[in-house]
Formats: sequence, structure tokens, C-alpha cells
Amino acid sequence: MWGKLGAAGLLLLAPGGRVLMQYRAEWTSCPLTWGVPGGARDSHETAAEAALRESEEETGITADQVRVLEAEVTAGPFPSDPERPELAGGWTYTTVYAVADRELETFPNAESLELRWVPFDEVTDLPLLPAFAESWPGVRRRAEELLRGAPEAR
Repeated sequence: MWGKLGAAGLLLLAPGGRVLMQYRAEWTSCPLTWGVPGGARDSHETAAEAALRESEEETGITADQVRVLEAEVTAGPFPSDPERPELAGGWTYTTVYAVADRELETFPNAESLELRWVPFDEVTDLPLLPAFAESWPGVRRRAEELLRGAPEAR
């Protein structure tokens, strides 16, 4: 069952207030929307480990290229949905904040139609994954706070 242990995504930040965004493939949940790389946690993983694994699968960016700053539950818990029996009820979504020292090169897999470094001010110009759109104001505030405290990410 998808999401039984929750899900996590990597909010990867680069100098100048940019975030790596993923345009989701047509066959994925919430297709043709923008969000961050991520997915369901495996039983042996922390949220940060899951976000880093999913990000590597979906972008080609490896854990040794980024520095994790913190993880925060930013959505959920979500109730069971009779129309989506494949989803576990009660799951949460954790945003894992990380920084890179530059805009890293990406290598999208089949889950991504496009990967793009986007300035914070332009994120809401994109057709966002609904849950990401809802959490973005708070996530952005926290990302800006973290960047102010991470000199190598400025």
C-alpha cells in the first residue's frame, strides 16, 4: 500500500534563492503538475533517506552533492480515501530541506517530463501539485530562513 510509512520530498536549494522543481509525467499521481522530487518511504528509511533516494532516482543528483539541513512534516496526516484504495490512510508528507553549492546538472527519469531550477518568486507561476501549492508559502518561508543561515548556499 503506497504511503503506509509516509512520503518525503527533497526541496533542494541553490544560491540566489532557487529551488529544483520537477514537472510530473502524465502517468504519475497528479500528472502534469510541478512539485519536488520525492516519493514513498521504505520501511528501513528515515524521511531524509527516502527523499535523497527518490531525488537520485528522479534527478540523478546524489546525496554527496547536497547537504541536508532539516526535515519537517508539511502535509497530512491524510485520511483514507475510498476512491483511492491504493493509498494508506493517516500518512504524512515530509519536506526535506537541502542545499547545493550551485545549480547541479540533472538527469530526469521517466517520472519527470522536466527538471528546472526555479527562482522562489516564480514557483507559483507554475501549475503546482495541489498539496505542494498549499504548503509552499510556509515551505518558502522556512527555506529562506535556512538559506540565511547557510553561507555556502547564498
